Amino acid sequence: MQDASFGVLTGNDIESHSVKAGSVIFREGEQAHELFVIKSGEVRIQIGNRTVAELSRDSVFGEMALIDSEPRSATAIAVTDVELVPVSEKQFLFLVSQTPYFALKVMRVLAQRLRATNKTFG
Repeated sequence: MQDASFGVLTGNDIESHSVKAGSVIFREGEQAHELFVIKSGEVRIQIGNRTVAELSRDSVFGEMALIDSEPRSATAIAVTDVELVPVSEKQFLFLVSQTPYFALKVMRVLAQRLRATNKTFG
């Protein structure tokens, strides 16, 4: 998933939030106002009690709810202490409209996750 790195969004001058290991970042069913890029640490994505992804540095998550304006489809939990860079819906829409490659990277992430989910649940 190397070309799907979102590290450009985690530069030193970009504001980040710390989340302690074991903390819930967001829960399935909640409304979404931002997506997150992992600056450091690991995050688990769960649907119910089933882990669907383990994500690390420069990965993005929470993007689906911004794309379709639906509630969160999964729960995100900090596996380790993590530093997250939030990207608001407004910032996300700007990046998508101004940077075609950013939009393509998001679509690649969605496609990879859909394929993985199909294998898991299919």
